[in-house]
Amino acid sequence: MAAPSAVRILELIEWLATQSAPVALAQTCQALGLPKSSTLLLFDALLEGGYAERGGDGRYRLVRLPGEPTGERRAWGTLLRVAEPYLRRAVAEAQESGFVAVLTDSMRVRYLNKMLPDREIRYDRDITSDRTAHHVASGLAILSALPEAQLERYLSTLDETATGADHPDQVRARIAKVKADGFAVNLKGRVDGASGVAAPILDADRRAIGAINLSGPTDRLVNNVDAVAKVAKRTAAQVSEEMARRTAAVRKPAKP
Repeated sequence: MAAPSAVRILELIEWLATQSAPVALAQTCQALGLPKSSTLLLFDALLEGGYAERGGDGRYRLVRLPGEPTGERRAWGTLLRVAEPYLRRAVAEAQESGFVAVLTDSMRVRYLNKMLPDREIRYDRDITSDRTAHHVASGLAILSALPEAQLERYLSTLDETATGADHPDQVRARIAKVKADGFAVNLKGRVDGASGVAAPILDADRRAIGAINLSGPTDRLVNNVDAVAKVAKRTAAQVSEEMARRTAAVRKPAKP
């Protein structure tokens, strides 16, 4: 039988991996039903191992999962593992390329992976470069599900003198439509001849933690956009539900 401390630190890591924002000590104690002293010891172990960091406000965030040799400041490993089987099925059904996208601390879109369909003509993108969020379907999908204050901070960084689709009012209008539709469509992508559809992945508190993106050649996607959007929405909803179940599994009532 595993030692109680080993079980507790695994539960803490799993719970932290589902949180899209830094967490307070009291919040963690309540969620896991642990006393403050024990929770502090668990956090100390994570800090010492480089798995978590403590901000100036005293809140904690997971910065990597065990086995992930990355210095990224977000726990994206769990999201990738949860999304992988659903994304694989989505690519097989839609017969378009699939991606899991997230938003970095600098509010840019990063693609964590890609899956290509088994067909001769397909879209393949370089996922080593981050994208401007409102330029891509994945970014618009994530922006549509951000808390209002966070969205306003993003919009405030845009150039008021910009014209066309880059003007803040135009970006706001596009995000509002995505929020109403539940998915984003970008038929004039930054790559000539490529288009994409994306739907937001939500955490248990209905906040954006990523997006499912399906992309392909524009001519083909235009003729099949409704079907591809349906697959993207369903896949994002499935991943969101799985992430929420993981959160619920460790959100135990606080001990009296």
